[in-house]
Amino acid sequence: MSEKNDKANSRNIDTEFEEAGLDRRWHLATTPREVAVTELEYSLFRTFEAFSKWQVEGMAVAAGKNLSASDGAILNVIAMRDRPKGITEIGRLLNRDDVTNIQYTIRKLTQEGLIEKTTKDNRRKGVNYTTTKKGLEVIQRYVALRKSLLIKLTEPIRGMNAHLENGSHILDLMTGIYEQAARVAATHRNPVEDED
Repeated sequence: MSEKNDKANSRNIDTEFEEAGLDRRWHLATTPREVAVTELEYSLFRTFEAFSKWQVEGMAVAAGKNLSASDGAILNVIAMRDRPKGITEIGRLLNRDDVTNIQYTIRKLTQEGLIEKTTKDNRRKGVNYTTTKKGLEVIQRYVALRKSLLIKLTEPIRGMNAHLENGSHILDLMTGIYEQAARVAATHRNPVEDED
């Protein structure tokens, strides 16, 4: 029943676009499902860039210095649940496997005095990171800015909480689908040449 509704809705949208002289199909999409996935991907590109801009500008206001979107994300993940975290956990929570880039950001945040190492001994294994007092102050300023600016901009939108919950659910599902597709592609791809 739901697939019939999807097809009917897709035809209605396609008809509206055609009547307006627009064509939703492009090199990645010719079927209604391909168009829907491609539209989502295109939205993800734009959303990712907009979200990154927000992170950079919001953290600049809060920290008084330029921090990348990745810096802000890692700082907030370390502060999450007020519990120290290691590099592996940070990567898992952010769905990242680029450990060297995470380590670079950790060094940068440590040098800025926003986070610090916590460990039971001086071995590398078991090293976690926690926010410093300075880091918590930056996060508190970011949270206040986020509430007064970003969250406030969403308040006039009727039903926004439900839209956000549904959007989060779809994005979580798509994350799993993209992960599976990436594993299959990586498993079966031909060798690629490294650039010199």
